[in-house]
Amino acid sequence: MRILLALDDSECSTGAMDSLIAQFKTKDATVRLLHVVEPFPERLAKRRGSRQSPDFVAARVEQRKLAEELLSRGTEKLRSAGFKVTSLVKEGDPRDVILNHSETWHADLILVGSHGRTGLDRFLMGSVSEAVARHARCSVEIVRVNA
Repeated sequence: MRILLALDDSECSTGAMDSLIAQFKTKDATVRLLHVVEPFPERLAKRRGSRQSPDFVAARVEQRKLAEELLSRGTEKLRSAGFKVTSLVKEGDPRDVILNHSETWHADLILVGSHGRTGLDRFLMGSVSEAVARHARCSVEIVRVNA
């Protein structure tokens, strides 16, 4: 089984990883950790001068470094539990990247955490987990963590 685990730096992602460890046999699963770095808004780049301005570039480098550290910790945790793990950082809209990568990697299951946003927050922020569940061509498991 090929499991795509989408991670961000939240309790929800930690819960999704813990759920994966509890549910799946390590010999039957290959896990791909995916972290999506959202691109900076154009208007921020324009205020800073351009996408190549030193502040903008430094912020992107820092964002990428944090993503790599997150995936490193996740990879270590899953490998110590016995899973075969690879990881990947991509840039773009999380909904699109998760869905596209699940198809190109031929995932059997996408595992995502849910922040549990409702009302205006959900309307303004959107729900990555909901979009993935609605549009994925494979099974999706949404793990909700009660905070």
